[in-house]
Amino acid sequence: MLATKAGKALSQEARARLIVAAQEEAEQAPAKHSGNVLTGNFNLSARVVEGDILIPQYDVRASMGHGQMPAEYAEFVRNVVVSGPQLEKLGLEFTSPANLSIITGWGQSMEGTINDKDPVIVDRGVNEFAGDGIYVLTWNDMLYIKRLQMADADNFELISDNQKHKDRTVPIGDVTIHARVLFVWNGKKL
Repeated sequence: MLATKAGKALSQEARARLIVAAQEEAEQAPAKHSGNVLTGNFNLSARVVEGDILIPQYDVRASMGHGQMPAEYAEFVRNVVVSGPQLEKLGLEFTSPANLSIITGWGQSMEGTINDKDPVIVDRGVNEFAGDGIYVLTWNDMLYIKRLQMADADNFELISDNQKHKDRTVPIGDVTIHARVLFVWNGKKL
């Protein structure tokens, strides 16, 4: 029904309610297998097993170059499920699973570390400088992903890993830290 013209016109909320209602009906009915119909649990939350972490992906691009105007709000677009124990094996430390998100790096200034359009896992629980690292930050009203280091007591170094891009020394008070980058999903087309 959802694949029909009328079904496609439904709002996401209405589609989600229909799916939940159909799943509840299927769970209450005795198990059947007739003809070419296979029953199954298509509830996404049922796919998350103990130890997994559900990470939301936001429709946010952070510039790795000339800056990006930050959006008025972050619109939720999809989820990624990762293994919590595997994140621990990778040595990733984060403030809370609820603070993890995925955003997209945009541009070439961090090339070699983070390439153009690479998804990155960030920890939104880190909102202040917590040592040298790569952060999602706002400077000069633009959103960036940059390597951040202390230049002196009053200034940060905004560092581009791509040597073709200029590093900048900026006053600490002019920088707002939104998250720390923890992991890069470097995909390569073969």
